[in-house]
Amino acid sequence: MKNKNVVYLTQEGYDELKKELDVLINVRRPENIQSIKEARSLGDLSENADYDAAKNEQAQIEGRIKTIEKMLENASIIKNVSKDIVSLGSTVLIQYEDDPEDEDEYKIVGSQEADPFDSKISNESPIAQALMNHKVGDIVTVESPNGSYNVEIKAIS
Repeated sequence: MKNKNVVYLTQEGYDELKKELDVLINVRRPENIQSIKEARSLGDLSENADYDAAKNEQAQIEGRIKTIEKMLENASIIKNVSKDIVSLGSTVLIQYEDDPEDEDEYKIVGSQEADPFDSKISNESPIAQALMNHKVGDIVTVESPNGSYNVEIKAIS
């Protein structure tokens, strides 16, 4: 049975979250507390925009801290990535069957770490789902909201 709370992360993604959490707790939170104190010292809180802004920021900081702590608590570090078969953590070079000149390379990561602009796609995305458990030379059909298309797996690293 798959645990829905598991957060799949690369070591790099895990380390980045730890760093962000450290900054939130040791830098942003104390700065925010100081902003609240300063705004409170200005008097009437009912019409104090600085106070409202600082309290809103406090809610965002505390929410993000809770989110990151929960993610780290449920983190599963992606290790021992196979070079023979596409799996979580694999970097895959694909070629589109309908346009042999068009190739893309994607790293398959957990949904929390996905960043399409950095060629990191979620293991839950249609293309990653189609590629999983296939090997170099396989042609797979990707079912996307815009219709299906075929890609060939050219390399796995």
